[in-house]
Amino acid sequence: MRNIIKMAARNLRRYLRRTLLTSALITLGVVSVLLFISVSGSFKAMMVGQITDSMLGHLQIHGKGYLSSMDNLPLNMNLTGKQITKVQEILDSNEAVESYSMRIKFGAMFSNYNETTNIRLNAIDPEQELKTVPLLADRFLEGEKEGLLKPGEILIPELIAKGMKVAIGDSIVLVATNKDGSVNGQPFTVRGILEGISGPGGRDGYVGLEDARSLLRMEEQEISEIAIRLTNPDLMKVVFGQLERALGEFKNKKDKPVFEIHTWEKISPFFNIAQMIDLMTFFIKIMLVAIVLVSIMNVMIMAVYERINEIGTIAAIGTGPGKILALFLTEGLLLGLLGTTIGVAISLISIVTMNATQISFDFGRQQGLLLAPTIGAGDVITISLIVIGIAVLGSLQPAWKASRMDPIEALRHV
Repeated sequence: MRNIIKMAARNLRRYLRRTLLTSALITLGVVSVLLFISVSGSFKAMMVGQITDSMLGHLQIHGKGYLSSMDNLPLNMNLTGKQITKVQEILDSNEAVESYSMRIKFGAMFSNYNETTNIRLNAIDPEQELKTVPLLADRFLEGEKEGLLKPGEILIPELIAKGMKVAIGDSIVLVATNKDGSVNGQPFTVRGILEGISGPGGRDGYVGLEDARSLLRMEEQEISEIAIRLTNPDLMKVVFGQLERALGEFKNKKDKPVFEIHTWEKISPFFNIAQMIDLMTFFIKIMLVAIVLVSIMNVMIMAVYERINEIGTIAAIGTGPGKILALFLTEGLLLGLLGTTIGVAISLISIVTMNATQISFDFGRQQGLLLAPTIGAGDVITISLIVIGIAVLGSLQPAWKASRMDPIEALRHV
């Protein structure tokens, strides 16, 4: 086998220009894919982090059927005191859960005493909320971030602030209907104006839990949803399964589940964009495979055609078809290894350089976001094995043709 490798390496050196061209094409494919994976992965992780850390959390727990009715913000589907206690016990016992925030979601009429509009509200405990979605404070366009909220204060979205000409410190009135149908109004002071976000959260404001219970005349503890932050986002699927099994044990009188749990992917429309990024990455990999396959097949077919006499000679002196087949496959393998090694080296150097130069970009209203491309060892190994495997596969047909040549006919070839 060592002799075959030496012969294959010697043959590649003999046709150096063709070897370098083929290796360059393979290198280009490897660099393109690895850089695309690292940059797109960085962008995707950044956007997912912005969504989960500023609004949603990684997981959310609701009463069964709540999510399908969320647009109506139904108060009659809230979790009650005993149910909340059970969920707390389960979350507190799970080491992967870093924090969780209890919320009441409801709709209300927002009045500045001159005009009225509708608003979606999240009633929160400020301390719990900041631990669960720490980037919420970064959405402040105006107002005091420290402590987030005090009793009697409200955070309003930019859309409503501009439309209703409301400023920091202004007094407004919220009018809400509780689940029994009674209406109540309560004054609030505008504490902050939040940056608008895409999706249903664009009209969301925030008030304190106790203020919401007073406005809605809730006599007992009720919660619409529990947002959960994990110690490691990569554990989301695992923790989702654990919580789903634990919560699934609780049934109502009709023997139906009491709770439902969802990942941020189920709730946020951005997940569709994340899937598109994954799909683009997949097609880039397909293009890499095509580039490598065509390049290797072309160079190996030309090698067989140009070396017919040589093949006939080594076959005539007793070299078996198996060794001839192995020779050409080894040449393809070496080409794949050379192009992949150079490609991986260039990619890793480029990623380190991009991180060192701290490239920034703007995304909507968010400015100065740093691009931090990274790539896992698993992706590098996977791409490398695919390229090397395709290089060998691309050599198979020409190698098979060379091994099946008749020595006499080959020696007659001019």
